Amino acid sequence: MKKMKKMKKSKLMIAFALLFASGALFAACSTGGGTVEPAEESTDGGAEAEAEIEAEADVVAGNPVVEMTIADFGKIDVELDPEAAPISVANFLDLVDKGFYDGLTFHRIILGFMIQGGDPDGTGRGSGSGKNIKGEFEKNGWDNPLSFKKGVIGMARRDDFNSASCQFFITNADATFLDGQYAAFGKVVSGLEVVDAISEVPTDASDKPTTPVIIETISRK
Repeated sequence: MKKMKKMKKSKLMIAFALLFASGALFAACSTGGGTVEPAEESTDGGAEAEAEIEAEADVVAGNPVVEMTIADFGKIDVELDPEAAPISVANFLDLVDKGFYDGLTFHRIILGFMIQGGDPDGTGRGSGSGKNIKGEFEKNGWDNPLSFKKGVIGMARRDDFNSASCQFFITNADATFLDGQYAAFGKVVSGLEVVDAISEVPTDASDKPTTPVIIETISRK
């Protein structure tokens, strides 16, 4: 029992860290940054207040697939789910089509949890994309059926439920304790071994890779 309680406490601490360090994981994705735990965004309240908040989006047809090419690691194909999270998918594809993510990094990596990227500053506390989106998850009044199993992609955010912007994370292990708190919007359909390899890179005390993990491109397939 004591061991189980310790494990549960550890997961809660990780989730809390994602939200605020992520401020880097979820937050870094917002106007500030975004992280789950993932979320590590900017702490600049002014920037967040000025950002546009998108609460609806045009319907995306089908389940589009994007290909992430990671320098020295390979390719990851992610199938997006616009039925579960239309706003998150439309926002992500808009950034992909603009080449927003090309050359950015996975700035936060936690083995047994997730890899987080998409911050223009590479710190988890960057300026974001200039736009925030509605958080599509249960705690924010949204019925999102996706569960954070291994290989699921989600939007990072700050403590504000509607603060996601550009930062995203991919779980490298089941992290269902995040369900209902972060917007899952797709899953890896090819290249999960690449996610595993990235998860193993050495990191510093802030979970930042000691050698940059560079996203060369993200594009539609």
